[in-house]
Amino acid sequence: MDESVEQIDPTENLTTEIIKTRAVKGAAILTGRMVLMQGISFFAMAFLTAFLSPAEFGIFFVVSAVKNFLAYFGDIGFAPALIQKKETPTDIELKTVFTAQQLLILILLVVGFLFTSLIKNTYNLDQKAVYLFWALLFSLLLSSLKTIPTVLLERKLEFNKWVIPQIIENIIFNLTVVMLAWKGFGITSYTAAVLLSGFIGLLITYIVQPWLPGIAFSMKAFKSVLTFGVPYQVNTLLAMVKDDGMILLLGGVLGSSGIGLLGWAQKWAYAPLRFFMDQVIKVTFPAFSRLQGNRKELSDLVTKSIFFICFLVFPSLVMLVLLAPILVEIIPKYIKWSPALFALSVLSITSALAAITTPLTNTLNAIGRISLTFKLMVMWTVLTWIFVPLMAVSFGLNGAALGFTLVGLSSFVALFLVSKYVDIDYLRSTGKPLLASVLMGFCVFTARSIFPSQWLQVILMIAVGTISYLLVIIILEPKLPLLIKSQFRRKIRRKK
Repeated sequence: MDESVEQIDPTENLTTEIIKTRAVKGAAILTGRMVLMQGISFFAMAFLTAFLSPAEFGIFFVVSAVKNFLAYFGDIGFAPALIQKKETPTDIELKTVFTAQQLLILILLVVGFLFTSLIKNTYNLDQKAVYLFWALLFSLLLSSLKTIPTVLLERKLEFNKWVIPQIIENIIFNLTVVMLAWKGFGITSYTAAVLLSGFIGLLITYIVQPWLPGIAFSMKAFKSVLTFGVPYQVNTLLAMVKDDGMILLLGGVLGSSGIGLLGWAQKWAYAPLRFFMDQVIKVTFPAFSRLQGNRKELSDLVTKSIFFICFLVFPSLVMLVLLAPILVEIIPKYIKWSPALFALSVLSITSALAAITTPLTNTLNAIGRISLTFKLMVMWTVLTWIFVPLMAVSFGLNGAALGFTLVGLSSFVALFLVSKYVDIDYLRSTGKPLLASVLMGFCVFTARSIFPSQWLQVILMIAVGTISYLLVIIILEPKLPLLIKSQFRRKIRRKK
């Protein structure tokens, strides 16, 4: 058979029922994976913020942003294009993508090394920070080598296999960085952790999804991938300029300690998104892509995915804002982060808005409406570069946080655009979780006054919050327990 038309998996065509089943199963698997990974990351960050100074944390934050900026040029939307593609990718398409991406990464590495001195002088980095930058650059090569096996798993929605290297890599990274930071290695802790976890993650990926890399190039295959890949990557560029580019600018405005405090606030405010939303997005992009010709089924799945995200993110943000001041007070080495508490509260609003709008832009991408996503990204990028620097110069750390939130309020434009293609029940998907979270917040705030700031108070607040939220959400969504029960029984029957 001609290599240009050889199908990698002739049985890949999935029915609507299989897609929905695997999507639900995948969301559950990835959520479980993230609970484990974020649990590990939570404790790792708790130790790191005790062992590292705000300046050291800020250096890692800035250097990571530089790496993310350069990473854009190592990909032109290859992976998303292969995932979104309706037809099964051919062998020549996979090898063409692999070849092109490795070439781009090698060019990127050379450019990164050539501009090291400029980056070092711009951000006053010492030699240890330079080594970290080089390690992060090299990690791009390791990540690019995993692209094709990862794409094959995502297209088949086999996230039960996809999570294995992710979990192992996360464990290795966090154990390494914490142990070395505890031993006093500072920034070097990140350097060793990035390299060790990257190598192990690459090895495990190819064990889970075997694929024989090969060098090949087909202009026809390359153009077919670029049709979706380039617009997608332009959006990625805008997102990178909006987020990481702004961090680089604020690094000069706020200084290393100021950007460290902002980084701490952003890290925690966006933690619920990374904890829950990213898992759903990872599953829904290929699932939505497969359902792009069925509006009714697509609308139903989009509504359910937003509900699931808001159901978990909204109460997490409320609990975070109420607990953070107490934890900073009762943990001696955390008092240094108290100046960032207001920023944390404000950025939590941005995080809540993103829980709604990110699935919407993900839907637009999945159904091929990439031009609309581009217009939204242009709007958000322009607004970010207007409001955030202006507010940061005028009001410092808290001004920067307020600037991000002002930009976030414009996200409601996405609701109007998506409504033309997908019918979403916002009352159910966002209204009910929001009401339940507000009522939970009132109960937790009341419980906070019963005891002084101590661990018993924290435990009581978590218990009151969990119980009150579940009670309210069950009253508002009485079918939810039955739905979970039926899904559980269905999984048990399949195992039997």
